[in-house]
This record gives sequence, C-alpha cells and structure tokens, in this order.
Amino acid sequence: MISLFIIGVFLLALGVTLLLRVPHLSAGEPKAVTVVQASAYGFAAATRMQEPQEKVRRKPLINFAMRLGGLTERIFGLGEHSMRRLLLQAGMYETDPRTVVGFRVLGAALAPVWFWLGASSGMGFGLLVLGTILIGVIGWFAPVIILSRRARQRTYRIDYELPELIDLLVVTLEAGLSFLASLHLAAEQLKGPMGVELRLMLQEQRMGLSVNEALENLLRRCETPSLRTFVRSIIQGESLGVSTGAIMRNVALEMRKRRRAMAEQRAQKAPTKMLFPLIFLIFPAMFVVLLGPVYWTITETF
Repeated sequence: MISLFIIGVFLLALGVTLLLRVPHLSAGEPKAVTVVQASAYGFAAATRMQEPQEKVRRKPLINFAMRLGGLTERIFGLGEHSMRRLLLQAGMYETDPRTVVGFRVLGAALAPVWFWLGASSGMGFGLLVLGTILIGVIGWFAPVIILSRRARQRTYRIDYELPELIDLLVVTLEAGLSFLASLHLAAEQLKGPMGVELRLMLQEQRMGLSVNEALENLLRRCETPSLRTFVRSIIQGESLGVSTGAIMRNVALEMRKRRRAMAEQRAQKAPTKMLFPLIFLIFPAMFVVLLGPVYWTITETF
C-alpha cells in the first residue's frame, strides 16, 4: 500500500511538471508590431512595472488553462458572457474567460486524483467518497468565488471613491473648466479603481466614442447604485441642457446621504456579526477560566 501511494505521488508530480513545461506559442511579428502601434494610443490605467519572475514562470500554466477552458467551452457549450462581465468588474482586463474555465476544470480534476491516492493508501470508503465530492465541488467553484469576492471589493472601493470624484468635478467645473477637462484632471488625481475606470473611459472617448457612450460603457463595466445615479444624471443633464455644475452639486449631496446611510447600515450589522465569535470563541474560553477551578474543586471534594 505504501509503495502504491509513493508511486501515485511521483506520477502526480511528473504530470504537473509536464503541464508546466507546455511550450508557449509566441505571436507572429505582424501581430507584435500592431500591438506596439496600438500601445502608442494606449490605456495608461497604471504604470506597467517589470513582471516579477514568479509571474513569468506561471505563464505556461495560464496558457494551458486557457486552452483547456477553450476546449471545455467548445465541448459543453459554456457561455462566457457572465464570466467576462465578472472579470471586468474585478478589473482583470487582460484575463481571458477561458482561463478561468480552465482553472475550474483543473480544480475539479483534483477529485479523481484524491480518489486514486486515497484508494491506493487504503482509506475508508465513506471518507474517500466524501473527500472526492468535497474536493470536486470546491475545486470547481473556488475560482468563481475568488473572482466574485475581488469584484465585490473593487465595486465597493469605486462606490467609496465616487464622492471624492464628484467633489473634484464640482470644484473644477465651477472654476471654469469643461466637463471633459474636469474628467481628465480628476483621472490624474485619483489613483484607485475609480481612477482606472476614468482613464479607460477617457481612452474610449479619444478612440472615437462620445462622452455619453463612454459613460455607458463605464456603467456597464462596474454597475453600482451610486455610479448609476452619477452616469444617469450626467446623461439627462446633457440631453436637457441643465448646467453640469449644478447637477454635480446635487449628486454630491445625494452621495453623501447614501454614504452615511451605508455607514449606519454597516454599524447595525456589527452586533449580529459579533454574535458568532462571542458564542463559539469567547464564551467557551470564559467558561473554562471561570468554571474550571470550580469543577476541579468539586471533583477533588467528592
């Protein structure tokens, strides 16, 4: 049994090593030239730093996951629209949806590996089946859960940074700048996800879209209630001919009220969230400290 387990671990390590050594298909020279030319107009959402060595080593695995995801989509007909939207909300513009599907397949493939290793080592049948089902389910849903959590945190940061953007727009608009110039100035000042989305929106506008269409794309990438109010107010103001500065001042007042309401809502949820740590962590320790000596004294007495 032990020898079979050692052979299984060796074969698993050999398979992972072969997957990591999948050759990377380099793009052709015309494609590289086109990409370089397009980068002259490029999207400067963040300064592109030199890729660390770890990221370079993981590229073959990412390429393999992308090919595996593409094969899975062709066979099972999985839609990638929702996955692409989730990637946009998470700010992962360079990640292909097929890569996420490929990692889901790789995660689910750990279930048969666990079953084979457990059967080789003589594991109990109940634990073997339960572990196989649990690992398969976790491996399939874990990439989507991680991606959804990242998208949720990013949209929360965008909502948090939106009042600061509106205050900047109010100041610059009242100083005499146009709305587009105010957006450019605000995009240079903001450094978080809101600044990234603004720079991408301005890049789309420079490439030929109107300001309203670029704002609609911004709302489509990261749709939150506050951002929806902001975009709809600007579009309605432009169509009705209302002063943009007055619109921004009213939106800023509404954003402050909404931000205060969200803070009060989170404060009201705090006692409920503290209940479970109190019951399962703090109270048992207190009972041990308070009742432990009493129990010991009663035991010694009787």
